[in-house]
Amino acid sequence: MPDYLETTVDKFVFRVATDRLYSPEGVWALAVGDRIRIGMTDFLQQLNGDVAFAEVKPEGTVLGIGDEVALIETIKTNVGVPSPVGGTVAEVNPAMELSPEAINGDPYGEGWLALVDARDWPTDRAALLDPEAYFELMTGQAREEANKP
Repeated sequence: MPDYLETTVDKFVFRVATDRLYSPEGVWALAVGDRIRIGMTDFLQQLNGDVAFAEVKPEGTVLGIGDEVALIETIKTNVGVPSPVGGTVAEVNPAMELSPEAINGDPYGEGWLALVDARDWPTDRAALLDPEAYFELMTGQAREEANKP
């Protein structure tokens, strides 16, 4: 169970797991052995609402950084999830087919999207934000959203 950085903006509580790295778009990356597990952050899933459907690219799909790894349909909108790493989809979370709401319930655990065989993890990792940097970025974005009419 990871530790979290946590903030409250308006009436919403947002958490950032401290054991992984983040893209500015709100996608996390966690090294698991030789593969990289990726998923949506707590902020990104809360911003977009309850997940109704998750379509993750199938195993064997080659991704570049920023390529869409998943399309998430929520009650509010459709969200294209950009990959924070380049590589090949090695495994899709089987829960996404039957219970995609796991993204809302446990975005840093059971709600992961895919495992990717990264092409160049050291280079990709260097381009990602550490938890503290993402926390600052996310807090600013959350405050901005809270102040929208």
